[in-house]
Amino acid sequence: MTNYLALRRGLATFLLFGVSFGVSAEPLGAADCVGLEGNALQGDALQGGLLWGRVAPGSGVTWNDRSVTVLPDGSFVVGVGRDAPSLGLLSIDGEAPCQASIEIGQRNYRIQRVEGVPQQTVTPPEEVLERIARERELVRQAKSQRLQRPDLLAAVRAGLRWPVTGRISGVYGSQRVYNGTPGSPHYGVDVARPTGHPVVAPGPGIITLAEPDLFYSGGTVILDHGFGLSSSFLHLSEVSVAVGEEVSAGALIGKVGATGRATGPHLDWRMSWLDQRIDPQLLVPPMPADQ
Repeated sequence: MTNYLALRRGLATFLLFGVSFGVSAEPLGAADCVGLEGNALQGDALQGGLLWGRVAPGSGVTWNDRSVTVLPDGSFVVGVGRDAPSLGLLSIDGEAPCQASIEIGQRNYRIQRVEGVPQQTVTPPEEVLERIARERELVRQAKSQRLQRPDLLAAVRAGLRWPVTGRISGVYGSQRVYNGTPGSPHYGVDVARPTGHPVVAPGPGIITLAEPDLFYSGGTVILDHGFGLSSSFLHLSEVSVAVGEEVSAGALIGKVGATGRATGPHLDWRMSWLDQRIDPQLLVPPMPADQ
């Protein structure tokens, strides 16, 4: 049976691996927080989701004791990680300080076994550990930038497009076991396409990483959407952009490949808010049925 996730915006109702969950667009406690304009958060109050809010300009916002950047118009975004607990704490400081406990929908994740991966990439030899550490630092630096571009963030809120359309071969949150060895959870959505198929930007942004051959992810591009939100594109056979380049939605950024740790050609698309991994499927329309 094909695993799938369908989202209807507004009432965030989703199906995941055949189990239905309902999550209110106005999470628990938000209606009582007078410092939150409209007394509600919008978005996806579930693991892997983004929550959007607006406060009086000049107010301070924290999410689970983490300071959140508030845009000049008072708007803000927070990300909910894969393993977030069932309640999140939103605090607002300003003329009308308040706190709200936000109910977070919990998800069930699939365990997937993948055989045939080269053993040296499952348990990398000691001689490549320095390379892996160096490349992780490159990725960390690329994601640590905090572009102050409200227009880029607004484009994400308006909705992104699929960077590649095709068969979804891997979903967010699943746990992969490589050659019998448990790996880290999968934080993206995989779309299977032949090597060389174009990959386009799902929304506008600034390129902060463009590497042709990282040990784990192969050809890798990171696209910054501003204020700590970014997209990553892995296993590319070709990188078509450069660091510092500003791209618009639909611009070519690379081509599908099977570089790095991959058993076949596909795009692995991931999104992050600060250090929280976000589910890209919550920000795009359903995959076209004719793919």
